[in-house]
Amino acid sequence: MDFTELFVSVDNFYNIFRTEYQRRLLADQIRRRQRDGRLCISEIMTIVITFQTSNYRTFKHFYLHLLAHHRHDFPGLVTYRRFVKLIPQAMMPLFAYLITRCLGPVTGISFVDSTAIKVCHNKRIKRNRVFDGLAQIGKSTMGWFYGFKLHLVINERGDLLAFALTPGNIDDRKPVESMSQRLWGKLFGDKGYISQKLFNHLYERGIKLITNTRKNMRNKLITLEEKVL
Repeated sequence: MDFTELFVSVDNFYNIFRTEYQRRLLADQIRRRQRDGRLCISEIMTIVITFQTSNYRTFKHFYLHLLAHHRHDFPGLVTYRRFVKLIPQAMMPLFAYLITRCLGPVTGISFVDSTAIKVCHNKRIKRNRVFDGLAQIGKSTMGWFYGFKLHLVINERGDLLAFALTPGNIDDRKPVESMSQRLWGKLFGDKGYISQKLFNHLYERGIKLITNTRKNMRNKLITLEEKVL
């Protein structure tokens, strides 16, 4: 693994982000330690991002691999348990990095869809306490689940354009208007996004929502290109 290019990009971003972030913080008169840790925030962000593009199924095995083979890349590596406690410090910079540096260009052709993120097996819903009050029971094409929905908008090249995370019981159509703020052209979705009201709102903003039709609906006139897409 070569971490150099990613680390340079992340570190350049974080140096700008940290200055602006600290300038906007409200003072609470509480003295806090300002000493840097063994791992800087840029290194934590680099490790977390790299895991998402690795072939490891669990973060623990990925991090143990770093401890064994990549000490030269990260001389300040800490134990796995300690690193897990450090990850929350990088969540705000990671989110800012995603929305400012990782979103792709709007090309006029976009696709929207959602996927379920299960918190636990359905048999353990009643006794589950993880994300209590946040996760909800929802239904997808794969059946009922307990957890969240991840909504994504991409272009025809697979670049991420927008995203939203909602409880599992939220309708797929609800986040579309907020996720489509910077879009134009054609937006393709499955039958779960059929809504005349949503279509009208998007059309007024220059976005044409295109979906398949249900059996009890009239066929809509669409071009061959739109049908292929």
